[in-house]
Amino acid sequence: MERIDRVKKIFSDSIAVKREASINLSPSIVEAAESILACLMDNGKVMTCGNGGSAADAQHFSSEMLNRFERERPGLAAFALTTDASTITSVANDYQFADIFSKQIRALGRPNDILLAFSTSGNSSNIVNAIDAAHEQDARVILLSGRDGGEAANSLKRGDVEVRVGSNSTARIQEVHLMVIHCICDLVDDHLLGQSD
Repeated sequence: MERIDRVKKIFSDSIAVKREASINLSPSIVEAAESILACLMDNGKVMTCGNGGSAADAQHFSSEMLNRFERERPGLAAFALTTDASTITSVANDYQFADIFSKQIRALGRPNDILLAFSTSGNSSNIVNAIDAAHEQDARVILLSGRDGGEAANSLKRGDVEVRVGSNSTARIQEVHLMVIHCICDLVDDHLLGQSD
């Protein structure tokens, strides 16, 4: 019974964080979706990045954009900077791991593009460097963060958007990040396709 109670507590904790996030983060989620829509309508693209579970979130988002979310529509320009093993390992080997995203952004990023960066702590050096590189390319940044936002939040500029989850638990932060991804995808589809039933 103790293990069952533990599972129930995990669910309860997750629900509580999501309930709070639904109240506190809704405006910044809408702002993030509107930024992505403006980028796409201006023939820009969304570049995504993160580490570990956040890399999976970055790839999840780009796949929902490129393929489809819940309704049929043409693919939208988004790609994850986490998927090219040859590029990542060559940059990490020849330079440093902190440059694996920033070097890609400097080569591929253009003005009006968006960097969608995921970091539960906000203190990953490769995420901070990615944000700096995006700014150098005149691209806007959307940061999905947690805790106090870390160095990444401090690197944001006017026009950027932070969606910060008010939790210190990596698992709870990532669970909300997934909800944020789905909210953004829904808002993009709603704008492009009209409201669904």
